[in-house]
Order: sequence, then C-alpha cells, then structure tokens
Amino acid sequence: MTVEILPVEGLPEIDQGDDLAAALHAGLRRSDISLRSGDVVVVTQKVVSKAEGRVVAEPRSGRGGVVGAESARIVARRDDLLIAQTRHGFVCANAGVDASNVAEGFLTLLPEDPDASAERLRAALIERSGADVAVVVTDTFGRAWRRGVVNVAIGAAGLPSLVDLRGTKDAAGRVLEATVVAVADEVAAASGLVMGKAEGVPAAVLRGVAAPASAPVAPAADLVRPPDEDLFRESPLQALHARRSVRRFTADPVPRPALTAAVEAACTAPAPHHSRPWLFVMVDRGPLRVRLLSAMASAWHADLAGDGTAEAVIARRAAISDELLGRAPILCVPCVRLRGAHAYPDPERSAAEREMFLLSGGAAIQNLMLALHAQGLASCWVSSTLFCKEEAREALGLADEWIPLGSVAVGRPADASPPRPALDVSSFLRMDDPANG
Repeated sequence: MTVEILPVEGLPEIDQGDDLAAALHAGLRRSDISLRSGDVVVVTQKVVSKAEGRVVAEPRSGRGGVVGAESARIVARRDDLLIAQTRHGFVCANAGVDASNVAEGFLTLLPEDPDASAERLRAALIERSGADVAVVVTDTFGRAWRRGVVNVAIGAAGLPSLVDLRGTKDAAGRVLEATVVAVADEVAAASGLVMGKAEGVPAAVLRGVAAPASAPVAPAADLVRPPDEDLFRESPLQALHARRSVRRFTADPVPRPALTAAVEAACTAPAPHHSRPWLFVMVDRGPLRVRLLSAMASAWHADLAGDGTAEAVIARRAAISDELLGRAPILCVPCVRLRGAHAYPDPERSAAEREMFLLSGGAAIQNLMLALHAQGLASCWVSSTLFCKEEAREALGLADEWIPLGSVAVGRPADASPPRPALDVSSFLRMDDPANG
C-alpha cells in the first residue's frame, strides 16, 4: 500500500462565518489537487474554530479563566502547566485554549462538536467535488511519556477512527488479543509532516489510506478512552483534590483485588517504631454486617437513655447506618493497636506515645481511601465505631487490643462528584519568612 500526503497551499486567512469548504475547494484547485473517492481531507482545528467563531478575546487577567471554563476537570498541574480534560473528553494542555496563529490578544477554543464539524465539511466537499471523501479535524497534543507534540484526530467523518484487530491473526499466524488501531490518529499524525504552525498550511489530502472493509465508520469521539479503562486518570497531586466523600453507591460488587491493593497502599502510612499497627476488616453484605450494625445501634440507644435529645440523635445515627453503612457494597472497619507503644514514667509522654499510634491509623485510612479512589472506587469515612468500640470488637470477633477507628463505606459511586470548591489556603498556612529573622 502506498500513501501520498498532499499539502493544500494558498488558503486565505479564515474568519468567523467564512465558507471553509469553499476556501478548501479553491485551495485544492490552486494546489492542482482533484479529490478522488477514498481521499481523506485533513484540516487543522484552528481553521475550523475560526470559521465557527470559536475565538475569544484574552482577558486582562490572563487565559486562566478561559481555560477553566473549557475544562471539565483538571488532570495535572505543575507551575504554569495545566493538563485538563475538555467536555469532549480530550486530555490536553490548557483544555485546547491556544494563542498561536490568531490575532494578538485573542484565543482559539476547540470546536463545540469536532465530529459534527467534520461531517458538515465532508458533506460540503462531496457536494462540490462529487468524490466520496473522508474528513479528519486535527489538533496537536503532547504525550504523557514522550517529548514533543503530534497531530491527533479530534473530529472525523467518513472513515473508521478505530480498527479492531482483536481475534485476527498477525503475519506469523498468532491471534491478536489487544490490538485496536487508531486509524484517524495515524492519518492526523501523517498529515503533520506537510502541515505546520509556521508553514501556514492548514490542510492536506491523504491518498491511499485503506482500512478493512469490515471496519465500521466511527467518529473521533470513539478514540476517547472511557474512565473505567483509564489507568492514569489523575496526577498524584490532583487525586488528593479529586477524592470526595461519597454517600451513594451502585449495587455493583467491589473486586477483592482492589481492596487488597488499597490495604497494601494503606500500610505504607508512617507509623512509630517501624511498626504496622493496623487491621482492616472488610465486611460484605450479610449476617456479619447485620450483627455489627445491630450492636452499634444498641450501644447508641443505651448511651442516650434518658437524654431529652436522644430520639433525634438516634434517628440521625440510624439513618446514617441504613443509608450508608448498611447499603454500601463493602464496609471497612479500620483498627489500630497500641502494641509496641513505650511506657514512660512521665504520663504526658506516655499519652503522646499512644497518640502517635492513633495518628498513624488516621494516615493509613487516608491512604486507603486514596488508593480506592485511584481504582475508580468511592468511599466515605464515618466515626461510628469510635463510640462503641467494645460492641464493634465483639461483633467482629476482634481481640481487646484492637481499637476500631470508625467505618469506611466502599463502593462504586452512584453519581459523579462535583469538583472540590476552591480553597483560600491562607487561613490554614503560616509560612516562615527568613528575612524576619
């Protein structure tokens, strides 16, 4: 198979409302290119965005607000570099907001619907040329593990964006088990060899691109990896901000390997004297869960007997148990023990030693919940068992040395968590200034 890459030169500056198909058709004539059926016309996002009016003035405060408006979530941030996911699902620098090849003081945004843009442009080119062509809209993205940028497809029409080769055989006769080829991205990357920001060539024609006849035509949106397949969804720093307490879960079971991995991460928490003084009891739905919650409820009633506010408090705690602890797919009871804590003649120092072990339990719980979040699971810590330690120990069959540190409800989230509100850290931070001595 031979593929030709033909640059489309001599296109005029595109402005809002311009007929991009007409400009391309004229550029094709000037470049002595007659479209043929099977050709793929590749155009940059920049000219599509300009034609569709996706150009905004850069605010005096900078582009940060525009980037934020175009971002569905922040994936990673370091200094001035921001990697964000757009509402299309693309993960790229600054959510695709760009100041190159646009008038000074203005920014271009990604098209509202790049696949629809490609489909409209394809229909117009077919009408003008009579050739059954495909269209790919490109932008330049970086890669997580490689330097430099490369053209990728953000919109496509008339060709299969993905070709699934799983179940077919390679040249050696081996059955392919995981190979899905991103054809639209390969087309986009190839077009970048004749297009560029400095060259002023915003379009190209690829001739000779062939895909299996059985591969269905599909939009570029199919190239976006679904969240449940994304192993690198957030940077470690961003994961700290993205994890939220979740109180509603689906009925889906929680994989045991995910729980094991979360406990393994929990056990990396700092603890005194090189110890690991923790135990994580995972309670599924069933008799043990019923016994634990019943014991806790009985303890609450006993503690509040004769209190005029008892009914309201009991009702609130019962509601939490029923809605959260009772219905979560997994209930984790983290515990800590003081074995290894040194006894000192000074009571205050001995008390501080015990506090260190308890603090290490809190650190382990935080690690546990972050590890669950990293695996697409949600969690919520509640203090529950702290108020009825003896009853919880007895229900779970634990030795007296174990101190239950609340409960962690675990499951798959029923709803998407909203972004965490911005925090004014000045109320929580005191920074030493060496200049003050």
